[in-house]
Amino acid sequence: MVAKPINKTPTKSVKDRRNRRRKKSPLKHVSNVVASINRSFFICQRRLVKIFNKLAKIGTPSHRKRGFQILKKCKIEDEEEAEAAAAEIASSPVCRSLFHSNGLPPLSCPEKKTVFLDLDETLIHSKPDPPPERYDFVVRPRIEGEFIDFYVLKRPGLEELLDAIGEKFEIVVFTAGLKEYASLVLDKIDPKGLISHRLYRDSCKEMDGKFVKDLSEMERDLSRVVIVDDNPNAYMFQPENALTVRPFVDDIQDQELQRVIRFFEFADCFEDMRDAVKNYISYAPANQNS
Repeated sequence: MVAKPINKTPTKSVKDRRNRRRKKSPLKHVSNVVASINRSFFICQRRLVKIFNKLAKIGTPSHRKRGFQILKKCKIEDEEEAEAAAAEIASSPVCRSLFHSNGLPPLSCPEKKTVFLDLDETLIHSKPDPPPERYDFVVRPRIEGEFIDFYVLKRPGLEELLDAIGEKFEIVVFTAGLKEYASLVLDKIDPKGLISHRLYRDSCKEMDGKFVKDLSEMERDLSRVVIVDDNPNAYMFQPENALTVRPFVDDIQDQELQRVIRFFEFADCFEDMRDAVKNYISYAPANQNS
């Protein structure tokens, strides 16, 4: 008896293995795509790093390029010259802005007291065109790209005031005016250099449209400070330090600065300038009539 060949049907387990092999093939394709993306990403990243390195080298100045020189150290043999140079650096606007904010550099003479003088309507009066009937000089600052003529009239007694207090006190002109304008005026009224420091609008605090001069930020002991100003809003933070004067316009008979000179003569015996102001104000009517 001849045995017939039997065609065996694959068992279920064999079919499952084949199905599993078929299902795995899409995953291989996905993994290949991911690997390709990763390779492209890393290649792109390396290229970007090279590009940025080149840009950094281009942007960094070379010390060997023409125009760059190594500064030689300056030898100052005289100690007095060294101290003068240090004082000049300390009083520079850059140094003051870095270390003293809106304040002042340290006093050159610690025993001196400080007088803050307002400018407009206190020491002088100025107006733009047309020219007034009476003025002492003209300044022409450039403000917002435009040159403007200001006709300036000095208040009677201005030179006498600066001369009277210049040696005993540190004089600081503190104005709410713009630096472009006020600096030119100060150059004219102080040819002797009696004014130690100048503070402008950028050193004021603006509150409700008013420019306030906060003396507490000036790096000075408030007991050794007085401010002379015609505007009470300017010294609203320290009214006890303020000697008020009447606003000046064009009265050539004005005597306010003579009264200020008498105040500083009166204040000479007071240690605390606030006490001097308080006592002087209480006798103001008698002083004004004298």
